[in-house]
Amino acid sequence: MTDLNSNMAKNKSKVKEIDLIEIYSLLKRRFWVIVLFVILITLLGGLYNKYTTSYLYQSSTRLLIKANPDQMKTLMVMVKDPAIMEKVVSELQLPRSAEGLASQITVESIGDSQVVLITVVDNSPATAAMIANNTASTFKDEVAKILSFNDVQLLKEAKENPYPINDNKYRFLFISMVMGIVIGVGFVFFLNSLDETVKREDEIEELIGLPVIGNISKITKKNLKKDVHIQEELKVRGETVGI
Repeated sequence: MTDLNSNMAKNKSKVKEIDLIEIYSLLKRRFWVIVLFVILITLLGGLYNKYTTSYLYQSSTRLLIKANPDQMKTLMVMVKDPAIMEKVVSELQLPRSAEGLASQITVESIGDSQVVLITVVDNSPATAAMIANNTASTFKDEVAKILSFNDVQLLKEAKENPYPINDNKYRFLFISMVMGIVIGVGFVFFLNSLDETVKREDEIEELIGLPVIGNISKITKKNLKKDVHIQEELKVRGETVGI
């Protein structure tokens, strides 16, 4: 019983090893198909990402507001007030409403300090910087008029940032490459399933019901030249021995 189990285990191991060799041979033989799919799908993924992604750019400016915590909350809310937003839209002649502009702006204090960061996100780096700077200057003028508050100081002007904040190009290309490999391998197995030619000895034995006792290697020009060379060597050696 132990010998039987041992033989069964060896046969399973052998079958598994043969299957792995066949899979490797199949993938190696059809490797060009996988490469073609990787190149094609990666190229299509890159073009799709280029023409469908709307890149966004971010720019920030800093203000120093010398106010107590209660005043700070009120002043920070006023940065995105419709009256200030309308002035910014009018001065820059932006093709959007005051509410739409306000949705592009984020106002926050840095830690517990009196430094306030005004951040603008737009699909143009130049427009983002202009909005941030104009919002800061308009806010400074308006709080002086409305609240008679003059302790607002510009610390840092916004500058154009040429690098988009949502650039996922390399991640998208990597995903496209992986998809190309998966689809390519799947297509190789699909082609192999359509191939009904006999490739292994056990398939021949199964079809004809007889054991295979020998095989003939594939005849190529290289093999013919090699055989002719061997025969010439044997002939020369035979003549030498005869002398």
